[in-house]
Amino acid sequence: MRAFLLWVARGRLSRLLLGYFFTYGAWLMPGKRLYETDALMAFYHPQPSYGFHVLLVPKRPWSTLTAVDKDDPFWPELLTAVQQLVQQFELTSYRLICNNGAPAQDVPHLHFHLVSDNTASALQRDENGEGSA
Repeated sequence: MRAFLLWVARGRLSRLLLGYFFTYGAWLMPGKRLYETDALMAFYHPQPSYGFHVLLVPKRPWSTLTAVDKDDPFWPELLTAVQQLVQQFELTSYRLICNNGAPAQDVPHLHFHLVSDNTASALQRDENGEGSA
């Protein structure tokens, strides 16, 4: 299922499909949600590049960082989500990454990567790719 979703995400109609999916069908997303509000959701990256690699995805159809108004209530929700995840997983060092445009951005939907190689959190990933603290 994850491979199919990634294939769809990289397709030509992906901006429309992803925007619609995260706005109206986020409940269909496989895997464990680490954090979720009406504005965003956070879950483990399906192909992690770090010991701790979480995606934070807005539920609105924004393709780039500049598409979000500077006064949008999304921003404080993003910061709250990051702070909560950092505390929950006891991350002492981490990065919040936002890629924009090809080739850096595989999926044309705004998203953020919260990453860390810090192992203080005792994070373990099970065979389904889901973790626990």
